[in-house]
Parts: sequence; C-alpha cells; structure tokens
Amino acid sequence: MTLPPMLNITAAATEQVKALLDGRGKPSAGIRLGVRSKGCSGLSYTLEYADEKQPHDEVVELEGVTLFIDPKATMFVIGTEMDYVEDDLQSGFVFTNPNEKGRCGCGESFHV
Repeated sequence: MTLPPMLNITAAATEQVKALLDGRGKPSAGIRLGVRSKGCSGLSYTLEYADEKQPHDEVVELEGVTLFIDPKATMFVIGTEMDYVEDDLQSGFVFTNPNEKGRCGCGESFHV
C-alpha cells in the first residue's frame, strides 16, 4: 500500500513562498503550516514564518521550499495540495484537501 505524499505544492505556491521568504528581511528556515479551530466548520489553515524546526515538526522540502507541518496538523493535511491563486478580486493560498468532508459557505473553514 502506497501512502499519499504528506503535501504537494504547486509552482505558483512555490514562487509565492519564495517571494515571501525573500521579502521578510531576515533569514527564515521556511514556512510552518498548521490548522486551528476557527469558523463555522471547525478548522482553518495557518501559515507563518518558521525561524527553526520545532520538535516533532514534519518537514517537507519541495522545489527549494521548506515547509514545516505542525504535528497537530499532520493528520488533517496528508495528501493536501497547496496552491497560490490570483484573480481580479483576491489572491491567496488555496488548499485542496482530500480529507475534507465539508466547508463552510464562506470557505474560511473546513471539517474532516
């Protein structure tokens, strides 16, 4: 049985993460992905700069980008694709998660 990859990241998301890290103004080890309780469906994704690897972080290195996955988020994000989308009205990271069972109407939160 083959397990799905922990996380996939698109070329657009890779470029945006690199731009964010380059523009931060101080060295960073990478970006930390987590989930927190929020919204009407229960969970939302969080992204923050990571100055160093924390104990028990899952480390994903793709296309020259290092992502640290918070251990509390691991079971919620296995197999997720992280993308970056820009259109006329908004821009931001978008997560396509095969584990999601539903999303709230505004798209701010999800549940598994």
